[in-house]
Amino acid sequence: ATPAGLWKTIDDESKTEKSLVRITDAGGVYTGKVEKILSDKPDAKCTECTDARKDQPVQGMVILRDIKQDASDKGLWVGGDILDPNDGKVYKVQLKPVDGGKKLDVRGYIGTPLLGRTQTWIRVE
Repeated sequence: ATPAGLWKTIDDESKTEKSLVRITDAGGVYTGKVEKILSDKPDAKCTECTDARKDQPVQGMVILRDIKQDASDKGLWVGGDILDPNDGKVYKVQLKPVDGGKKLDVRGYIGTPLLGRTQTWIRVE
């Protein structure tokens, strides 16, 4: 199982479906783009972003970048970053397919993975 595919994100607080993110593999480098916003704000913009994504629509935005399979742990994808469009913050990220690839543990962190939080995304396709 790899992180490539279409994933449904779940909001941490409300536990509601938030968006669909498509993760693609281009020569071993994984990228994730918001394909569809499922909440009541489909035209949301990243007003808090500080890079080139500032004030851009969240739908269609690349929020996962430069992720590669871990050389020592083939069940882990690391090395890239994830953007939280709600606050504009960019975190280091690790991805781990679980439950036979039906779910994806997405861990965003600063510094070390121990100091972060994990969201579980559900595979759509």
